[in-house]
Amino acid sequence: MSGSFATAVPSAIAGSAGAISLLSDIAKNGLRGELASRLTRGDQAQPNYVSDVVATVLAGAGDARASDIHFTPGETELTILWRIDGVLQPVATLPRKLAANVAARLKVLADLLTYRTDIPQEGRLREGSSDAEMRLSTFPTLYGEKAVVRLFAGTGRYQWPSDLGLPDDIQHGLLGLLRETAGALLITGPAGSGKTTTAYACLRELHRESGAGKSLVTLEDPIETVLTGVSQSQVNRSAEFNYATGLRSLLRQDPDAILVGEIRDRETAETVFQACLTGHLVLSTFHAGSAAEAVSRLGDMGIEPYLLRTGLLAIICQRLFRSLCECAVWSDDETAKLGFDVPRVRVSVGCAACDGTGYRGRMLLAELLDPNAKDVGRAILARSDATELHALAERAGMLSMNQRAAQAVAAGSLSPIEVRRVLGFRGSC
Repeated sequence: MSGSFATAVPSAIAGSAGAISLLSDIAKNGLRGELASRLTRGDQAQPNYVSDVVATVLAGAGDARASDIHFTPGETELTILWRIDGVLQPVATLPRKLAANVAARLKVLADLLTYRTDIPQEGRLREGSSDAEMRLSTFPTLYGEKAVVRLFAGTGRYQWPSDLGLPDDIQHGLLGLLRETAGALLITGPAGSGKTTTAYACLRELHRESGAGKSLVTLEDPIETVLTGVSQSQVNRSAEFNYATGLRSLLRQDPDAILVGEIRDRETAETVFQACLTGHLVLSTFHAGSAAEAVSRLGDMGIEPYLLRTGLLAIICQRLFRSLCECAVWSDDETAKLGFDVPRVRVSVGCAACDGTGYRGRMLLAELLDPNAKDVGRAILARSDATELHALAERAGMLSMNQRAAQAVAAGSLSPIEVRRVLGFRGSC
């Protein structure tokens, strides 16, 4: 996320003097400490107190590179947390009586219905003069509305595949796949692994290469970033405009390349493969723990093996890992290695630069499964399970996520603790 207040806070709240002066105090006292102090020492009787709280939290989250902010009401207090580098961190607590007003203020900024507290709502927080964007989601809970703000990276970041930090071999393979005129390229991983960011970078690359020579279209839920040269559409379930029906209509719009925001059901999956087999390049995201698991999940959805074998260009599975801060130190303690077969590892320590966490920023690791690789295609047609398919892909030359993580640990880029947090203990590293 952007580290600048100007690109992180909508214009409707950027005028708060308390929020603007936050950055100078952060330099002296540390981000979370200063933010918590500001939120609790204000005069709650003042009419603009809640507005200043919201403005200050959004400003601080932008400076902290947070991806999400959680406003969670409890029995006695409102807890504010934000997610930095994939991990939720507590920020401050406020009196429970302020929860409804904080949620209402956020809904005003997102142009939502403040009087409806019994249904989920979604809306955008965005500054008209900035490329930064935030999205608000509210949800009724036992103690009131929980509000979560998602902060999207500005359009000036992660523009191209070369900006993503993909391993060199996968980046080279991805650029080659984008030159194909038909087939399905699936970008997989869990929620929050950067799938949509990768998909957007691919579309920008297609537009850069072809200009107006190709019709590029999307169907998303929601549209996260506006892309130049791309016709973007958003599904509307209340109007029965879902992925499957929208995609069928898009095929009659003479597209060359289509981004389908996510494959969620069998009908959408079938339409994606019909599209890629009729002369369209289709990109989509899909939730799966590995590239091989994605094939198995599609099979479980009822997609015929011959469609998978013929239609798939490749499957990329990616994960984001917290990078060690420069304060990390080397250790040869066997306990710290957590099963990694390396002479020594770097372990987090914590300093002012990383706010005591030991980590700063994130790095992307990925694996790419090629269905045309030796024996892999036959395994897909034979409905082999994910374990066998993964083993065959490794024998054919695929570097798995675990293998790449082990290399990063040996190089001192990743902590074994972080790898186990993201990937767990299954499989060999």
